[in-house]
Amino acid sequence: MASLLVKVVSSLTPPPFTQGEEYDGWQYKWKFLVFRPALFQTQAYLLVGLLAYVAIALYGKYTNQKKVNAWFTAHLPTLEAQFSKPTTASGLISDGYTDFFNFSTGRRGIASLHTIFTLRPRQDLLQLIYQFAWQMYDLRYNPYDELVLDFKLTPDSAVPDCVWAVVSKEELVTIRNSRWDLTFTRTSDHASLPPSLSVMTEFADVTDNLFKPTDKFSLTKLLSDPVNLKYFRSLSVTDQPRERPPVPLASHEREKHVILCLSAPPASNVWETIPLVTAMFAFVDNLSKLNLRPETKNKMRKVREDVDKEIREEAVKEKREEAAEDKKAAKRKAEQDRVSRLSAAEQKKILERDRKRAIKKSQGKVVRKA
Repeated sequence: MASLLVKVVSSLTPPPFTQGEEYDGWQYKWKFLVFRPALFQTQAYLLVGLLAYVAIALYGKYTNQKKVNAWFTAHLPTLEAQFSKPTTASGLISDGYTDFFNFSTGRRGIASLHTIFTLRPRQDLLQLIYQFAWQMYDLRYNPYDELVLDFKLTPDSAVPDCVWAVVSKEELVTIRNSRWDLTFTRTSDHASLPPSLSVMTEFADVTDNLFKPTDKFSLTKLLSDPVNLKYFRSLSVTDQPRERPPVPLASHEREKHVILCLSAPPASNVWETIPLVTAMFAFVDNLSKLNLRPETKNKMRKVREDVDKEIREEAVKEKREEAAEDKKAAKRKAEQDRVSRLSAAEQKKILERDRKRAIKKSQGKVVRKA
């Protein structure tokens, strides 16, 4: 055994370094120290690779921070004009080098505004390579710098209960998979919108009201602007959570949100999204003026009652299944405790009996399949 261990260790140990007698390359001497660069080519390549990786990480970190800070600086006057508290005491908050946040509050009709940046991991070369490779494999995968403005409406808001969205067709598949609330809607094109956009709505009455122009605001005109279309991903109005709740939500737990999702502009063009962001405040104010037909409101209320009923039934069913599993587990544990107190001979008999039952049961399954 000892000799085998010695052989394994010796096979894993690299051979000792032997310096040749002749060396005709550059060398640097200082007293008894001699440095010969030609002998460290591999280490030099590794060092260059490490330095390049660090340089890419620092540049990626700088690029992300520059983009976010430029956008925030350009839009801060808009936030200051709309909110009494446009930002927190600490200002823009970062979570790592890709996620940045701002919180604004203090405006009529809006409880808060969360501004969320989710940028590409430019500081991580390996993640960038992975994203590129996956993009080549899945043509629908298109990573981008995401900017989300989440307007949480006040509980006393007069905005009717509804789920509605305008979505870039590039986002249709991913947004429906990631947003449970949008499963309430049906998708269609609209003549008032550019062909690159689709409408997701429960009923056409909601769309007609939201697309109705006023003296100061027109949503269709806003979304038809080529500059806005460059960065627009989706705009949604929702009274439902974005993830399916495990149990029906109580009335005080329900929140209404207006969510604008954009592709973050480059640092040199951050001013281009100012008109779109500014217009969102007029859009939110107009929501309380929606004049839906009574039958539309009744249908949407019925949909929500049916969904709550379905969630409640599934929650009860899940609890029953969990209780049954707990009961079976407790029964198995009690049986194991009983068997453990028996003698070795009796335990052997029980094991043999269980083995025969298992064989008989498996044979019965084979016969039924045949």
